[in-house]
Amino acid sequence: MQTITLYKNANSIYKNLKSTRPRTKTDLKNYLKVFLNLNISDNKICPEHNAPLDYLWHCYNSDFTNQTVNADCIVWAGRGGGKTLIAAVATLLDCVFKPACKTRILAGSEQQAQRMFDYLTEFLRDGFENFLAEPIRKNRCVFKNHSDVEVLTQSAASVRGSHIHKLRCDEVELFDRQILEAAKFVTKSGNGIVGAMEMLSTMHQPFGIMHDTVAKAQEIGTKVFKWCIWEVIENCPPERSCSRCPLNSDCQGKARRAAGYLKIEDCLAQMRRSSRAAFESEMLCLRPSLENIVFAEFNSDIHIAPLDYEPSLPLYRAIDFGFVNPFVCLWIQVDSDGTVRVIDEYVKSRMTIDGHAVEIKTKISSGDNVVATFCDPAGTGVNDVTGTSAVSRLRALGIPLRYKRSSILDGIELIRRALRSGDGKSSLLISPRCGRLIEAMSSYHYPPAGGADELPLKDGIYDHPIDALRYFFVNYNSSNSAKSRKY
Repeated sequence: MQTITLYKNANSIYKNLKSTRPRTKTDLKNYLKVFLNLNISDNKICPEHNAPLDYLWHCYNSDFTNQTVNADCIVWAGRGGGKTLIAAVATLLDCVFKPACKTRILAGSEQQAQRMFDYLTEFLRDGFENFLAEPIRKNRCVFKNHSDVEVLTQSAASVRGSHIHKLRCDEVELFDRQILEAAKFVTKSGNGIVGAMEMLSTMHQPFGIMHDTVAKAQEIGTKVFKWCIWEVIENCPPERSCSRCPLNSDCQGKARRAAGYLKIEDCLAQMRRSSRAAFESEMLCLRPSLENIVFAEFNSDIHIAPLDYEPSLPLYRAIDFGFVNPFVCLWIQVDSDGTVRVIDEYVKSRMTIDGHAVEIKTKISSGDNVVATFCDPAGTGVNDVTGTSAVSRLRALGIPLRYKRSSILDGIELIRRALRSGDGKSSLLISPRCGRLIEAMSSYHYPPAGGADELPLKDGIYDHPIDALRYFFVNYNSSNSAKSRKY
């Protein structure tokens, strides 16, 4: 009888503790160990990274602070980094400890969304059944405290019809961009719960959704949590030899300090069966894969440097026309060694040619030192409404233009040669002021496999700064005189 009583008391204490909200990050870590048998790493190995527990604490604790917070966040982690599982844990915690919390799961594919939901239902069936108000359905579960979770499909109707507290978007790199834009408007704070959108993914491509999302995060104050293989790999035992380990060049002893779950042998197998570029992007989170990138030779450490206008050097301008798509002007000098120095840029949409002319003429105080302004030959086309061309209008405003017709591939080859010639030398430098050009150099890409031709994709974003740079190289390097005509 006494044993039964002790058992009942212990069981009652266990249930009470399961319903007791963790107050600190340490409490949360211990709660997960005891009730979910999970050891979420709080060990940050790489200096610029976060521990996985940092993300979980952020989204869990944002509703328990006494101040207004931006609960949105981005999770950039490698393959096998536990993103989906940890997001499922966050969903469970929201439903158990935040009454009436409405959470939705949206992923790049139905299968990926179901994975997160399956993790959640496994947790519920392993000791959290008493929190449920009704049996778990295929894509929805409801809790006694009126919280609920539902899986959304990648459709406008599914996304636009939701108004909820928490939206967890898994593998956003695979999202339809229009669906993702619609999803940004579905969260709403209420009942003491902060509305939040969380976006989780590996960064596969430098021109993909995740790349754009991370790049804009700092501007809008969104927290980015990043971790790689070293934050989740298992501890490397002393008997393993670093000198004989294929991971050693990347590891450099990091695994000796690790305390994760990812098996070393699994990491080695993945390394052997993948390309170096894929391993760096998918596991090390160093940079996106350069597959499909036009200028894979572009290296920020080599090709970006502080540059100022040098009065002793001739100055060139290169223009790509646009209205809805951006109008681009680059200012370029070439030094005595033949190094092309892009010193400034102007990128603006929805402005008249007259407005652009004012900006161009006052951007750099260079007097009469502009040797030539090169442009897109298409600018000679006459507008049906105005009866004039962009070229003739700029000429009338004091900006004479020159051009030479050429193929896109010819211009691309000239840029590649400047990035890295056959002897391995570079003759192209870009000022940090040229942010749009730098982004384009990193992201200008070919269409997905199976495209009709081998020309880079004209996406209206990255192609215009590159086109302006092409016009410079085609005209400057031309053995024939560039054309200069009056209209």
